[in-house]
Amino acid sequence: PVAMGAGFGAGLGLALASSAFIGGSFVLKKKGLLRLRGRARAGQGGHAYLREWLWWAGLLCMGVGEAANFAAYAFAPATLVTPLGALSVLVSAVLSSIFLNEQLNVHGKIGCILSILGSTVMVIHAPQEEEVSSLESMAEKLKDPGFIVFAVCVLVSSLLLIFVAGPRYGQSNVLVYVLVCSAIGSLSVSCVKGLGIALKELFSGKPVLKEPLGWVLLVCLVLCISIQINYLNKALDIFSTSVVTPIYYVLFTTAVMTCSAILFKEWQHMVLDNILGSISGFLTIVSGIFLLHAFRDLPFSPSLLPVFLQPGKAHPHPSWSTADRHQSCQHQPLLPSEDKGSQSAEEEEEEE
Repeated sequence: PVAMGAGFGAGLGLALASSAFIGGSFVLKKKGLLRLRGRARAGQGGHAYLREWLWWAGLLCMGVGEAANFAAYAFAPATLVTPLGALSVLVSAVLSSIFLNEQLNVHGKIGCILSILGSTVMVIHAPQEEEVSSLESMAEKLKDPGFIVFAVCVLVSSLLLIFVAGPRYGQSNVLVYVLVCSAIGSLSVSCVKGLGIALKELFSGKPVLKEPLGWVLLVCLVLCISIQINYLNKALDIFSTSVVTPIYYVLFTTAVMTCSAILFKEWQHMVLDNILGSISGFLTIVSGIFLLHAFRDLPFSPSLLPVFLQPGKAHPHPSWSTADRHQSCQHQPLLPSEDKGSQSAEEEEEEE
């Protein structure tokens, strides 16, 4: 069972607050950009948005959300914090429909409901990671042979994707650059986890700045984030956002959950129902994000519904009580009408 202590509760609260701030930041920045009437827009190379307080408020919310997300990794398992990042997409979609008059179709509403349900299931069945309370214990985890093998596989596969698959298939296959971002992103989350522990020790008065591991993790984090941003921008430049976003979320979250399970042994002491619950919650969130993004621009009108669900439409089948009801297709003659007429003529001649 999950230990719902103060640390877990703080991590969960920070993860939810991060999603709320990040989701709201998109709406605030969009609202600020829409107010630039008659001035050079950002898409035209202008920088008039720098004088809009709404845009700066959105940027501030983004910073607060990222800081809360960073702090959440220090208290809660990465397997819980990372999937909850999907709620920022939900918050952004709901607030956009309210304040920006962006229509949220039926698929989007179903996707929002699925994301909430999946997040709830994941919180209930979240794994409890092994206790990692210091940089010394973090260093021991990083020396684990299983994690070393995983890190080597990630680096080798990323190099092959960048230098071999990228030049050949990067322009035609969305998975190439997204896989690079996801694989490197799993290592960046491990660095964030270690740095969060280092900050906790720093605030408690320990001489963390003298520890070389903290600086190594910081350098690795900067390199990983740089690679992620570079190749995610390439993927977004080539392919549609509605295609890249759900695929990136699924692959990135899967890679983080795998890395976290290997590094922190989060699943080792879980019972079967919690394992199945975590996987089911994750797949439910994936389904919700897919519906929310993949069908975002698809118009949905009542005419697309089945006839018996359309408002104001009569029942497609006449009542069986009427005398002039039609026969079903199973009782129709197999011969065409012309043959039927010739057959009746032949029958009359025979009778004569």
